[in-house]
Amino acid sequence: MTDLMILPRHRSALIALLEELPDSVTGLGATEMDILDFVNDGHTDPRRVTEAWWMRDVFDEDDARHALLELGAHSVPPVLLGDPSFDNEDRYFGRSEWKVTLTELGRSIFAREDDMWRHNRIYRWWGGTELTNERLWRWDRESRSLVAP
Repeated sequence: MTDLMILPRHRSALIALLEELPDSVTGLGATEMDILDFVNDGHTDPRRVTEAWWMRDVFDEDDARHALLELGAHSVPPVLLGDPSFDNEDRYFGRSEWKVTLTELGRSIFAREDDMWRHNRIYRWWGGTELTNERLWRWDRESRSLVAP
């Protein structure tokens, strides 16, 4: 782990960015977990679910929409995005009826009992670093430190 206690005064903004790295337990970033939280609370309208972005002010609305669509596109998704016969973009922009629900994996991730990347492959760029299952930097939210792959 890397200690971040020596960071300059803009530490809170940096911590907010680091919290978007895959969590050391769940594998999801903070905004992705907020999305699961909204769905767990019973919000099924995708436009309402993606309002999670403003809670942390790291993502914008387009980033949150993309995160929701990505969560539903995995081979073992944590969320279901309604009728799979419709295109995700059509669903998001209201050209079809749909609602967001948690899957069994989504419920276990939300409860911090499972890891997204044990069930799926990750391929994401974060701050110029390529994250893959083999090279997956994570964020430990309890110790507030980076965990190297």
